[in-house]
Amino acid sequence: MHEMVFADRIDAGRKLADAYDGPTDDLVVLGIARGGVAVAYPFANKFNAPMDVITARKLPIPWSPEMGFGAIVPDGGIVLNDEVVGSYGIAPDEIKRIAGEVLSEVHRREKVYRGGRPPVSLKGKNVALVDDGLATGYTMIASIEMCRKLQAAYIAAIVPVSPADTAERVRGYVDKLEVLKVTRTYSFAVASFYRDFHDMEDREVIDYMEKAREFPARLVG
Repeated sequence: MHEMVFADRIDAGRKLADAYDGPTDDLVVLGIARGGVAVAYPFANKFNAPMDVITARKLPIPWSPEMGFGAIVPDGGIVLNDEVVGSYGIAPDEIKRIAGEVLSEVHRREKVYRGGRPPVSLKGKNVALVDDGLATGYTMIASIEMCRKLQAAYIAAIVPVSPADTAERVRGYVDKLEVLKVTRTYSFAVASFYRDFHDMEDREVIDYMEKAREFPARLVG
């Protein structure tokens, strides 16, 4: 048994909020869908901060879709794991095809999750990017780079758990990395650090987004 196990994503979000010591003024909290939205909700609630969603998705290896060779975000930005791309011989045309398919699903989810509302502005804001854990870190890195393009003033990556090598990979992209549990075990699965780690559905994400709109500090535009 791990020395730190979270009851569920809400529990993880509360613990992250308690541990966070970064800036809270002009704070915008972004949950990486799907699972990161549930973690982001109590985090944003504690700081009465506007919460939004970012739908970063991995680019799956065609013959092994559970594995990814990178990630893509709503603005079409891509981060590739060059080692995996080279090892598996994934051709540029294949990367382009897969990226196009995944981006279509990303845009569908963004539209559904926001209900037609515009994204929260990140310009000049302190941004907390929240997920339910890191594996390879490429969805987080792609999200960070999108936030930089949107002129965020400060970016913190906030996660309950991460492998040590992934944490070091992500650390170089952000102003702050907050991880409650860094593990150096050979075998790693985010789910093993939760008692409840069910696959979230779109409806759950929408519910959290609707509840987050009640925060008085909600800022759009």
